[in-house]
Amino acid sequence: MPIPSVVIRYSRKVTLSLHATDRLLIAFWCFLSLISLAFHSRIPFWPLIIAANLVACILICVLAIAANSIGSKLLRWVHDWSAFPLVVFTFKQLYFMIGHIHQGRDYDQLLIALDHALLRINPTHWLTHISNPFLTEILQIAYSLFYIFFIVVGLELYRKQDFLQFRYFRFTVVYGFFISYIGYFFLPAVGPRFTLHDFSSINTELPGLLFTQHLRWFVNICESIHSGTSNSIALASAQRDVFPSGHTMMTLIAIIFAFRYELKIRYCLCIAGILLIIATVYLRYHYFVDVLAGAVLAIPCLLTSNRMFSLLKK
Repeated sequence: MPIPSVVIRYSRKVTLSLHATDRLLIAFWCFLSLISLAFHSRIPFWPLIIAANLVACILICVLAIAANSIGSKLLRWVHDWSAFPLVVFTFKQLYFMIGHIHQGRDYDQLLIALDHALLRINPTHWLTHISNPFLTEILQIAYSLFYIFFIVVGLELYRKQDFLQFRYFRFTVVYGFFISYIGYFFLPAVGPRFTLHDFSSINTELPGLLFTQHLRWFVNICESIHSGTSNSIALASAQRDVFPSGHTMMTLIAIIFAFRYELKIRYCLCIAGILLIIATVYLRYHYFVDVLAGAVLAIPCLLTSNRMFSLLKK
């Protein structure tokens, strides 16, 4: 049966309206949907995951067509920036998948053993000897600025109206996040704040000054953890998003882009980024080997993103 010409026409219109990042998002949502279907016997909410991804695909196609057809600056702006919240939408899906796929098995003991093999110590235990409220406050603020990094880099490129650089940066950010998400599927883990320390005691063991406790609460809520609960309850609800350290990987990528494009914020971003990477271990979110893996994975991400961008742009 021949395909109606109207279907061909609208399909072509959708294809031409989507930018490379849209196509990357759709491809990864299809990948997550296939994973959900393959493990449907283990994932309770697999129909909702597939339905949510289908709706997201339709919405991004409609937004792309509207932004290109209507000529509204607001619609173009929404389309240009929609990828950043959609990364968060994608991340939250992992919460309903990874733990069920591995049937509750975590790999923290392997990561702890790797830390011991590399350093002969548990880094979070050693760092307690130099902890103090002022240092904790500074590092908790730096850690909480993670998503701001991409916004400020993107805004400076956008304000310069260098849209090609902005689009390539946006694509690389999304591409990098998705690489780290794939890592979570292979080695789900919760981090040293649950395994080597008591999660419920962190506010007394690592106190800050003014903002630490509030920022810590915000980070916990973003990771589906309710502060003040016992270690076992918090452990059950925690995301399995430790290895590799996406904070390290994506922070390094943001810093590299800031210096590559000689942005005004590059030195401030570099200082804040270094503090953030230190904070991942100091604040007990990550093992040292997570940070090492995140730094290493930034290299293939940067080496392949241009080719992937060119491929998906066509």
